Parts: sequence; structure tokens; C-alpha cells
Amino acid sequence: MSSADGQQREKFPEGFLWGVATAAYQIEGAPAEDGKGPSVWDTFSHTPGRITRGDTGDIACDSYHRVDDDLALLSALSVGAYRFSISWPRIQPDGRGTVNQAGIGYYSRLVDGLLERGIAPVVTLYHWDLPQALQDKGGWAAREVAELFAEYASAVASALGDRVRRWITLNEPQVVASQGYRTGTHAPGITDPAQAAAATHHLLLAHGRAVPAIRASSPPAAAPGAAPVEVGITLNLTQVRPADPASEADRELAAGLDAELNGTFLEPLLRGRYPALLRRERTPDPGVVAEGDFAVIGAPIDFLGVNYYSPRIVAVRRDGDLRRGESPLEGWPGAASVRPDGMPVTAMGWLSDPEGLFELLLRLRDEAPGLPLYITENGMACYDYVSPEGRVADGERIDYLHGHLRAARRAIREGASLRGYFAWSLMDNFEWAHGYSKRFGLVFTDYGTGRRIPKDSAGWYAEVARTSSIPAGEAAGPA
Repeated sequence: MSSADGQQREKFPEGFLWGVATAAYQIEGAPAEDGKGPSVWDTFSHTPGRITRGDTGDIACDSYHRVDDDLALLSALSVGAYRFSISWPRIQPDGRGTVNQAGIGYYSRLVDGLLERGIAPVVTLYHWDLPQALQDKGGWAAREVAELFAEYASAVASALGDRVRRWITLNEPQVVASQGYRTGTHAPGITDPAQAAAATHHLLLAHGRAVPAIRASSPPAAAPGAAPVEVGITLNLTQVRPADPASEADRELAAGLDAELNGTFLEPLLRGRYPALLRRERTPDPGVVAEGDFAVIGAPIDFLGVNYYSPRIVAVRRDGDLRRGESPLEGWPGAASVRPDGMPVTAMGWLSDPEGLFELLLRLRDEAPGLPLYITENGMACYDYVSPEGRVADGERIDYLHGHLRAARRAIREGASLRGYFAWSLMDNFEWAHGYSKRFGLVFTDYGTGRRIPKDSAGWYAEVARTSSIPAGEAAGPA
């Protein structure tokens, strides 16, 4: 296949879905408008010392007031789908009870605007912004929240399910439990291993309860012949490798870390158990796990969302003597994270390695045969700036996307059931504890004015989405 300029391109399968993704707290702003209640991130970002330079999400990208601007960006990108999240406290200010119609109305208008432009809405019900009222009663460490989440999911599906046909229950529950309740680097900022382990189980239980609730509550499709409702979950997964494959200690370390980063959520969903290698302090206490919970957690899903950014390469360094390119592996005394010579890193300090995505997709092919997969996030933070000519030249992001899409296409040829790809992110936004210091967007956001400036990567990705193909070979992005 050749493009209009004669460049050779590699085609993706017919029907492959191209999209971009965002999250409510990262883009919306309007934290107390039209009846919205506070979330744990509203509280956390206003707590001194938690966020870089004291940034908050109070304005973010002001998407609550700029729906038309965002829709125009999406149209220009030629994408077939937009993955966005719904703010739970915008729908239920206290996390329970009566639905706030102004909140539902905002998302309903967004959905209608997408459909008018031929863009499918893909809704994530929970992308980390728990109502503060529920955190005050224990948050995800309390079992009741799982049931309340199912009620919330049912309410949203009832209102939007006639037009939204693809749903994601939770985004990256591993991050919620680990960084929110164990290390305290994310909201709600708790450092309690027991609460973190309980939150792990209750997040899984919330997912399992929400799956049938969404299906049961979704009205018949508004459009004749529309596809059935599909429900899945998005996990952040990473390929973990031993620095020295010949070292038994490195292999054991990699297996243990893999159990924590990947198996903690994959195994309950797919196998009805927690990993045997999961360390005791990471495993929910027997009193937290009730009879029948794993049957609920294992409710059949229609797809698995995969967020992939970087591999982890680890080594045992019991003498504590770190080598060049190594840093301590958090939570693992005597172990190191390794940066191999020649492997690039992003502005987040994360390794950039498309081969890790290829390996991960083949692993999922084997562990969940036939289960449709979507890459629901993939992208990189760069040191972006606007030139005097008004251009944002982010060739390194283009190279990153190109390399990972080539890896995805290889995995499809090897039998991975990959059905779509969502770039992270539509535009620069509030990057959690990093505030506004990290830029992942295809579109540059001038936070002072709200102006959106498409980067070089936006034009590149628009051509990918329009043609459902990528440039052949190792071509670099524009200089």
C-alpha cells in the first residue's frame, strides 16, 4: 500500500479501531460546577507538598467548557473512537443516591457530539477520581464501595447505554491500590499495606459487580443494527525481564515482580485466584475475601484493555552496589531497576522499548486465548515546546508511536487478538502528581489560555487513523 506521496505503508486488519484517550480529572476542570462533589484528587491536589509546584486540576484543559474545541480536535485526527472517563462525583456528588442530571447532561452532550462526527464513544467509568465522601468512609479499603460502584455503573449505563456500546469498568486498578493506598504518592495518599491489599480486592469486586450491572441497565441501542454492549477492564501491564537471564536470582526477582505488577489483577480475572508468588503483605487477608467473590470477579468480559508504556528490567544487587544505569527497585531491598545501554528513556524516566509490547501481546494471546485486546493507552512524555514559528516538533513521539505500532502489527501477525489502539493522550493535561510538568499529548495545551496547538505527531497519527496503516520500515518523524 502507498500513500498519496508514494510512501510505502503497512496496513492493519480491516475494522481495526483507532482512537485517543483522556481522563476526566486530567482535562475537565470545573471541580465544583453544576452540582459536582469533590473527589479524592480534588482533595489530594490541594494538599501542600503532594503535586509538583502545587498544581491542581481546578482548570486543567477546561474541557468542561470546551467540548466543541475537543470535538474539533478529534475530527481533525480522523479517529474512529474516543476513550474518555466519567467523573463519579459529577454523577453522584456523595458517591451514592440521586443522579446529578447536570453531570449526566455534560457527558450526554459529549456522546451526541461524538456520534454526530462518526466517532464511537468508549467510556471508562472509573479513572481514579473517587468521591471524597466515600473515601471519608474508608474508600476502596471498605467493601461497601464495590456495591456502590455497581449502582453508579448502572445509573450511567441507564442514561448513556443506548448510545455507548463499549464500556471499561476500571482504569489501572493496580495503580489505585498501590500508589493510592500503599506508597501514598497518589490520592488518597494513604500508606497502609493492609488497606492497599483490601483495596486491591474491592476494586476487583467492584469490576465484577459492575459488568452485569452495565449489561442489565443499558437500554436498546438508539441506532438500528448497533453492536451489542461490550464490557471490559483496563489494566496497566508491563513486561518484566531479568537483567541476566542466566542468573537464577534475577529470574526469581523478575517472576516475583511480575506477579505483583501483572498477576495481582490478571490472575483473579482469568483464573479466579491471586498469584502464588504474590508476597504476603500484598495478598488480601482471608477476612477480606468472602465466599463467592472470585466467581463475581471472574464475570465474563468482552475485551481486555491494555495500557503499556515501558518494560521493567531488574537485577539482584545484594551488596547494595548499584551499577551505572541502575536505581533501587522500590519495595525490593537489594534489587535494582536496570536501564540497558542504548535503550532510550522518556521525559518520565521510563524505558522506551516496543519489543516489550510485542512480548506482552503474545503473552496475553497465550494466557487468554481468543479474548479481544485493545491497547487503551500508549504514548510518551516529551520536552515539548512551541517554536517561534508556532510549531511543536515532536519527532521523538512519532518514533515512539511508530515503533510501538510496528510491534503491535507484528503481534497481530503472530496471532494476538488485538482489535484497536488508543494513543495517550489527545492533549497535554494534568499528569497526576507531576502536575503540568509532563506532556503526553498529540496536541499541545497552553494552560494559561487553554489554546490547543496540534503537534507534528497529531498530523502523523491522523494519517495513521485515516489510512489504518503505518509507514513501512524505520522511518523517523519530522525533524
